[in-house]
Amino acid sequence: MKNTFKTIIAALFVMAGIISTQTAQATDGYFGVGYGAQNIGVAGAGVAWYKNSLISGNPAARVLLGDKYQVGVGFFNPNRDYTVTGNPSGMEGTFGLAPGKVESDSKLFLMPSMGANWMINDKSSFSATLFGNGGMNTDYPTMTFGDQSSETTGVDLAQMFLGMTYSRKISKNHSFGVTALLAYSYFEAKGLATFGQMSSAPSKLTNNGHDSALGYGFRLGYLGKITKGLSIGASYQTMLYMSKFKDYAGLFAEQGDFNIPSTWTVGLAYEINEDWAVMADFKRINYTDVASVSNEMRTPMDPKFSPLGTDNGTGFGWQDINVLKFGVEYAGIKGWTLRGGYSHCDQPVSSSEVMFNILAPGIIEDHITVGCSKELGDSGKALHLAVVYAMPASVKGYNPMDFDAAQAMLGNMVPNQTIELKMNQIEVEVAFTF
Repeated sequence: MKNTFKTIIAALFVMAGIISTQTAQATDGYFGVGYGAQNIGVAGAGVAWYKNSLISGNPAARVLLGDKYQVGVGFFNPNRDYTVTGNPSGMEGTFGLAPGKVESDSKLFLMPSMGANWMINDKSSFSATLFGNGGMNTDYPTMTFGDQSSETTGVDLAQMFLGMTYSRKISKNHSFGVTALLAYSYFEAKGLATFGQMSSAPSKLTNNGHDSALGYGFRLGYLGKITKGLSIGASYQTMLYMSKFKDYAGLFAEQGDFNIPSTWTVGLAYEINEDWAVMADFKRINYTDVASVSNEMRTPMDPKFSPLGTDNGTGFGWQDINVLKFGVEYAGIKGWTLRGGYSHCDQPVSSSEVMFNILAPGIIEDHITVGCSKELGDSGKALHLAVVYAMPASVKGYNPMDFDAAQAMLGNMVPNQTIELKMNQIEVEVAFTF
């Protein structure tokens, strides 16, 4: 076991290098709808389900999984576009956008994951997992904001986590777990030089290539069986404290700070019989933990305006969101487990924040998922598949930096352009456990 442990840990760090070159568009804002094929198949539900995925999830459930290894890969196809309606006013001091519809390139991404769980004894286990959170990615083939120094406009944010979990049974029907999380992020922005007059550090605003950050945090979990077939689960993940993106200290609030927000989840699972199980979760994502994500967009005409990169500088204006997840599993076919799920989250982007969110349209609200697992003989090996359809979503609002010229002459600051963001997504996850 000692040699196996060393081999797996070494492989995890090799995989870290692979994952750090990948990017995906996540769907609960910029968190994935689920992690690991089994969990994705039930739309990320199952914080109270002891048979859930080894990848991420409730740390308290690991002690119930036995010795297990898992590798997987996700294929993401996010489709994002924005549409500007109305011609720019051309009035001095305004910032109009070219009208028309623009679609983001870069529509297929890979996201590998892997993990291992080792039983220390019959009451405790240790596990190590590596998985990506995806992030935010756009690559518009145009000078969206008129930056003549870049032919394209967009951002590239990816996040990767290494989790090390200790899980323990505290009685026959109750267990707890704690996960130490190490995080790695990278970020790049292109095509934003025209915002230089709004930045506290124009040279650290855009077109500086990829910058990286490291951070840490932890997750706690509890899982308990209340009555026959009925269990309850809960988990809490702290905010992950990241080092700053120094090359983008003139873009992100608090001089380049981009921590990862805290989350908490509670849920129930009911094993109706040996074939059927249903589960429901409530999840809270606290985007307002992070100023660079939640600060509202303010223009120089706003009395409360603060330059980009300062503590109160413009962010993406995202709100805290609630997420409801429902899942079902059926194991009545020998050697097979079938899954389905539905997830709904609040809209993090309000209509007043559409302009800056052209860069990061994480606007999906509804997901429908299906999945299955096929046992491969009696050796404990299994193949897993999950498919997610993120239903089309849109948010529409005004360009806050352009106004109708005729009305402005009369002293009425009437918005001149509308911006509509649209997105849908298909995701396929394949995994193998042994």
